[in-house]
This record gives sequence, structure tokens and C-alpha cells, in this order.
Amino acid sequence: MSGAPLVVLVGPMGVGKSTVGQLLAGRLGVGYRDTDEDIVSAEGRSIAEIFVDEGEPAFREREKNAVRAALTGHDGVLALGGGAILDADTRALLAGQRVVYLSMDVEEAVKRTGLNAARPLLAVNPRKQWRELMEARRHLYEEVAAAVVATDGRTPEEVTQAALDALELKEA
Repeated sequence: MSGAPLVVLVGPMGVGKSTVGQLLAGRLGVGYRDTDEDIVSAEGRSIAEIFVDEGEPAFREREKNAVRAALTGHDGVLALGGGAILDADTRALLAGQRVVYLSMDVEEAVKRTGLNAARPLLAVNPRKQWRELMEARRHLYEEVAAAVVATDGRTPEEVTQAALDALELKEA
């Protein structure tokens, strides 16, 4: 299965995909890649700026292309943006991949992200919007996941170990 990621991480913003992804990559002895970072690098501007300048649909199109490229061009640990699973084509591409859904509840999200305005989808009423986003997305995360790992009250190291255990992966 060369060219496909060893592990793909999905979950809401602030759940720790980047932190856990880097830890997982280190423990497995493989590279780490984040599709949000790919988009920022290619565009030369932040995701928030893309949302403001061009709107969510334009960002989602870039995201879909970035995910497709990463799924065929990266064989390490791959973290996807929180909304990447909204696209049906992306969900189809994730079928058969080792996808781990990192989950958390709203109180944990508040602690971790402060649900701040730098998150373009949470600018008005952060708690309410986060809950609504999760209601809309939870089933999609679960649909693509080979494993679900709760992150609430756990250190990044504990989450990383739980992901390794859930996928039955051996460290390098």
C-alpha cells in the first residue's frame, strides 16, 4: 500500500490532531503531514484569510484537493482539517485507510481552544457553534474511522498510545 498514509487523524478543531500526529509519527518512525499546513503553505496566507477573502466553499475546494494529494503522496501520519470529512469524495477516499477519530466534548474544546475568534467557523457564539458543528460532523467522523480515541482528560502521550493500541501498530 505504498503512497498511502500509515495513519490518518480526523476530528474537530483543537482536539490535538497536530500534536498527536507528530508524536505518532515519531513513535512509528515515519513523516508527519497536515493538510491545513499544506493549504497555508500553497496559498501563502492563513485559513482564516481564505475564509474571509473567498468564503468557505473556496476553502473547502482547496481542502479537498490537498487531502486527495496527501492521501496518495504521503506514507506517514496525516492529519486532516476538522471539516475535511464534510466532502463525500474525501470520505470515499478515506474508506479502507487507517483513520483515527480523535474525539472530545465541548468542555474540553473550551479548555483547549478557548473557542477563540481565530477559528472562522466559531466567531459569533463559540459554544453553541461548536456543539452544532459537532452534531453535523460526529457521524461523518465515525463513518470514516477505523478507531475512535477519546482525548478528554488525557495527555497527548496517552492519546498517542491509545491510537497505537487501537490500530495495533508497533513502534519503530
